[in-house]
Amino acid sequence: MTFQHIHTFVGDGPRKRPASVPVRRASRPKGRCEAAFWQPIGRHEAKAVLMAAKRFELAERRPGERSGPLGSVAIELLELLVRLVDFRTGRLEPSIQTMMHRLKRSKDAIVRAMKNLRRHGFIDWLRRYEPTGLDGRGPQLRQTSNAYRLCLPQAARRILGFFGMTTPVPDDHLHARQTSEAETEERLASLPLDRWATFIAADDVIGRTLARFARSIEQRESAGQAESMI
Repeated sequence: MTFQHIHTFVGDGPRKRPASVPVRRASRPKGRCEAAFWQPIGRHEAKAVLMAAKRFELAERRPGERSGPLGSVAIELLELLVRLVDFRTGRLEPSIQTMMHRLKRSKDAIVRAMKNLRRHGFIDWLRRYEPTGLDGRGPQLRQTSNAYRLCLPQAARRILGFFGMTTPVPDDHLHARQTSEAETEERLASLPLDRWATFIAADDVIGRTLARFARSIEQRESAGQAESMI
């Protein structure tokens, strides 16, 4: 068998697979995965996440160490994300290159800061991919920027409370307080005017004065009712 025949029989050999850009595991299609992930966030809520991270970094820093579990770059990155987030929709999708450019930090420093923030619950993200728009044998998909979300972990909420910030009231405490307020209002409504005035003014001089004034009003009303019955 001649070389030409062998070439004809074998052909050009195994075809090479087209080069492609790998899409990372658990990536989601851009434009179809963010609806349930992004949520509107108020400006004050976003700033509370940033303040919580700063308090957490300070509270959890070990004696003798220069930084805490987040690190200074993570705080810088979180400040940037708070500035970039769309408060109306929660949309937040800066690329790694954008973060590197804005913070003047290396890729390794940005990635490390992102992992620290996610590990301690201050951000979350979705990996995403998008079509390349290429026809033929080229790569059909490519990795694109993550979708990010700001978060406020429970540990940070407690630290915010320690530093004098307002924390949400538990539902059972809120219900008990509302019940107590309703009972107090009902009790006040059933009191005579003089006792009501004394209760409101905590039985001090003003309370006693109001009580005397209330008794005089009741006496005049009683006299008027008696005259109308004659």
